[in-house]
Amino acid sequence: MPKPIYDFIAVGIGPFNLGLAALSQAIPKLNGLFVDANARFDWHPGMMLPDAQLQTPFLADLVTLADPTSRYSFLNYLKQQGRIYRFYIRENFFLLRKEYNQYCQWVSQQLDNLQFNTQVDAIRYDAQLCCYEVQATVREDGATRPRLYYAKKLVLGTGPKPYLPACCQHLTGQVLHSSDYLPQKRQLQHCDAITLIGSGQSAAEIFYDLLQDSDNYGYQLNWLTRSPRFFPLEYSKLTLEMTSPDYVDYFYQLATNSKQRLLSQQQGLYKGINTELINAIFDLLYRKNLDGKAAVTLLTNAELVAAHNRQPDLIQLTFNQRQQQQGFSLNTQALVLATGFHYPIPGYLQPIRQRLKFDAEGRFDVSRHYGISQYQDVFVQNAELHSHGFVAADLGMACYRNAVIINQLAGAEIYPLETRIAFQQFAAPAGSAPVQPAFKPQRVLA
Repeated sequence: MPKPIYDFIAVGIGPFNLGLAALSQAIPKLNGLFVDANARFDWHPGMMLPDAQLQTPFLADLVTLADPTSRYSFLNYLKQQGRIYRFYIRENFFLLRKEYNQYCQWVSQQLDNLQFNTQVDAIRYDAQLCCYEVQATVREDGATRPRLYYAKKLVLGTGPKPYLPACCQHLTGQVLHSSDYLPQKRQLQHCDAITLIGSGQSAAEIFYDLLQDSDNYGYQLNWLTRSPRFFPLEYSKLTLEMTSPDYVDYFYQLATNSKQRLLSQQQGLYKGINTELINAIFDLLYRKNLDGKAAVTLLTNAELVAAHNRQPDLIQLTFNQRQQQQGFSLNTQALVLATGFHYPIPGYLQPIRQRLKFDAEGRFDVSRHYGISQYQDVFVQNAELHSHGFVAADLGMACYRNAVIINQLAGAEIYPLETRIAFQQFAAPAGSAPVQPAFKPQRVLA
């Protein structure tokens, strides 16, 4: 019996590949399969705080910005749930994170091209069949079974992994990444001192959550960041124009060293804190200090340089104050690392590594159309921060990237692409000449 060969197989079912699944299911000429090791869709369950909001408006759902007529839109979800008028009266474009997760789960339950409980173990290339062989382990009916799948092309959407500083990887005791916060919250609150490191949205949400109960449990709460301040997310309209195909085009053609320098300067565009949350934190600190100094410490410019277990329930952290170049130590019982994520190359790609492209730093060499294969048959989601800029993880640009990838998979323009949406222009005008070094007259010796 001939093996069925899919047009493409997508690995990982997070929001980005879920959007790709919803947009591609409506295309008869594309036969795709999406696989994920998890039992179901569940987006960052460890950070599903009840009041946490997305930092992008509801129009940045899974499909609308590529296909406003799709039945998988957030507005249609609201209509089907009988909540569209309540959402209208709420007059808030920013969804609660819990609500966004429920919407994504609703979409996932309607799609027949998703397969959960499927762990990809290795991917090889079958030269005889001219396609990829995906070796997987499938859990079903209480048992695990090996299974092979075949596809002409691949889309990698396994996403980034939690990043832990090297000095913390050997620690024992109450040490966790922010992505695991909620399951361990109660244990944290029974510690005498909790230290939180990081200054992004996740760190601020956890700090605010712990701060609310600090009087009831009596713990010391420390919040430290190596950044010079707890900075807000920039959200002015001309800044938002940088989340656009225009800016991706501009950023992509820059030299590598220019890209790296720009990303280090742009943290306020994608790593900042909602202004409303910053204000809520300040107001809560103000109220708590009316009854005496709260057991809270906030420190900026504090770079973590070492961490050691001094006792079974005590961790000593060593910091460097970056502006003063002065070291100091802090003891804590619990450590929460809101230190972001990184993208390790998935191990299942090792058998086809020679087919893929890598840059001088060992990262994927991502084409403008999100391809990483020498043969234009492997694409990535949210692994192109270094090549395409800070919009790689932005939900608002997901539909655009998915439209680009679908058009590449289909070999035709299925979804029309906007290429110029910004009023401003990022590159020099066409025909501009390179700037010549300023003339410096030579010194004449008397």
